[in-house]
Amino acid sequence: MFGRLMPREGRFFDFFNEHAEQIVLGAEQLKALMGNVRELDERKRNIENIEHRADKITAATMDLLHHTFITPIDRDDIHRLIGRMDDILDLMEDVSQCMFLYDIHDVTDAARELAELCLTSAEKVKLAVFQLRDLKNTKQILELCSEIDRLEGDSDRVMRSAMAKLFRDGTDALQVLKMKEIYQLLESVTDRCQDVANTIEGIVIENS
Repeated sequence: MFGRLMPREGRFFDFFNEHAEQIVLGAEQLKALMGNVRELDERKRNIENIEHRADKITAATMDLLHHTFITPIDRDDIHRLIGRMDDILDLMEDVSQCMFLYDIHDVTDAARELAELCLTSAEKVKLAVFQLRDLKNTKQILELCSEIDRLEGDSDRVMRSAMAKLFRDGTDALQVLKMKEIYQLLESVTDRCQDVANTIEGIVIENS
């Protein structure tokens, strides 16, 4: 009873929302990069800046968590959610860094399709996160989480098909290895989106 009467810090949801917006911005840059590799330097720099802004939001969230007595949701859930959201942008930055380090000048249709799936997943994550504040639309949140799971499955299928084609038709062994790494990183972005969806599902179930 006493805990229910204590003021609860609501800024956590503001931080979640701000971070989710950065995830979508990062995914937009990733898709643009795959659409035009000649813009690599610009897109890589943009993704780095977005990732740095997200890191600051993550740090602010953790600082607030350490100074807040009563939290709106479980403390471990807050820590887990912001950490898994940050993982998404870390992987997006890894993609752009690999593109730069491997000096990749051209990508496949499969890479562009995976980047599109990354963006769609990021947009679904943002929608689900934005509804966490009041948890009134639990059905819609869970539907969004299911959609994120489906997108991860789609991404996995695209990656497997792309890998098969890469090893079947590739004639340049070095290029094959480079694209294999890019495919895996892009697919991992949707994996991390699924991790966020799973965390959100847990929060919804615990608080409904």
